[in-house]
Amino acid sequence: MTIRHLNIFLAVAEHGTMSAAAEHLYLSQPTVSQAVRELEQHYHCLLFERLGKKLYLTDQGRLLLDKSQEVVMQFRELEELMWNQGQIPVMKLGSTLTVGTCLTPKIILELEQAVPGLEVYSFVSNTEEIEQKLLKAELDAAVVEGEIHSPDLIVIPIIDDMLVLTAGIHHPFYEKKQLRTEELNGERFAMREQGSGTRKLFEEYAEHHGLSIKVTWEANCPRTIINAVLYHKVLSVMSLRLLKHEIRHQRIRIFYNEHKEWDRKFKLVYHKNKFLTPAIYELEKLLWQYKTMELPEKWGVLH
Repeated sequence: MTIRHLNIFLAVAEHGTMSAAAEHLYLSQPTVSQAVRELEQHYHCLLFERLGKKLYLTDQGRLLLDKSQEVVMQFRELEELMWNQGQIPVMKLGSTLTVGTCLTPKIILELEQAVPGLEVYSFVSNTEEIEQKLLKAELDAAVVEGEIHSPDLIVIPIIDDMLVLTAGIHHPFYEKKQLRTEELNGERFAMREQGSGTRKLFEEYAEHHGLSIKVTWEANCPRTIINAVLYHKVLSVMSLRLLKHEIRHQRIRIFYNEHKEWDRKFKLVYHKNKFLTPAIYELEKLLWQYKTMELPEKWGVLH
């Protein structure tokens, strides 16, 4: 049994068929099938059972899945550690779109200054995709605002953040100082894409309060959503940290949630089996410096 066998086994478990795993690994299907057979012979058990056209893990297969993920990740880290001896250290840092827009550029600059010779590769996407990349060891660490669900990831809440309701100067809410939750019923909204932590938090709020809203803009770019609020009669909910310029120039009216239902934290996340490099330790130290946020002098209240 080799690391190659485990990599093939993990691909079959992830994709559900031999053919899909073979395509993902750029191998032939017979090669993948043979590797699985050899693993089953080695451990004297059946790892998959076929139901219809898809393969499902047996109890023994699930046991091997948990352990083999750890082994493969540790092997990759060993390879990375040994190959990087005497070479430029590289950190693969993930961040969600909100964090990547308002915080990551400054953090990377400070991190590369704090760790001599460090090069940072930055990947920005929504929370769901960042979580999957951490689980596959495609990222070393990440900073996210959404909820992380895997028990295999360490989550350290650090930076204060809050969502606020935003209304541009063309919207009737711009002139208001107070809003009731029920006034949001039937309003048009610009929203982040599915998989976004920001969107999930607001959708849970809307469901809890029985709100019916109309999503007329959907985008995975915070700047696009801000522009929709500025130039169209739509509302949105987004991080206060994204709106410093618009607040300073009074182009947007913001309303904070009186009951703190939109308060949240930016979180440092990494795999529980991750070898913690000096760069990751330095990253955590830097994040604590951004824990608090500046609050505006004037804003509306959502009751």
